[in-house]
Amino acid sequence: MFPDRWAGAGLLLLRSAAGAILIYQAIAWLGDKHDPGLQILAVISVMSVLGLLLLVGFLTRVVAIATLLATIGCIFLPLLGSKIGPLVAPTTAVLSAVIAVAVACLGPGALSLDARLFGRREIIIPTNVSKRGADRA
Repeated sequence: MFPDRWAGAGLLLLRSAAGAILIYQAIAWLGDKHDPGLQILAVISVMSVLGLLLLVGFLTRVVAIATLLATIGCIFLPLLGSKIGPLVAPTTAVLSAVIAVAVACLGPGALSLDARLFGRREIIIPTNVSKRGADRA
């Protein structure tokens, strides 16, 4: 669940790419618009928080799914005539969605806050349990 070494480094790169895209696009959108509305500020805040959580690797699978839903929303909102979508380039939104799916499928990796909080656990199965089952049969 928490691969380390090269696989963990690869997952760190995937999480960093997805998080950095979200944070960068939110900052760029905020910098381009002089008078953002409340809806745009809410979307930018959500994107920034999702990006930060992906960077540190906290609740990674849940955050990756939320990122996927947010980027899909950013893809379809401009098609509906809305000006809210901070991911204005469709290719950026699609690539962010693909990276989010990969992170959701693969998990956070050993270099994440999830690994520190919910890390590997050793499960010890006592040998005398199998003897009790044999005695009952």
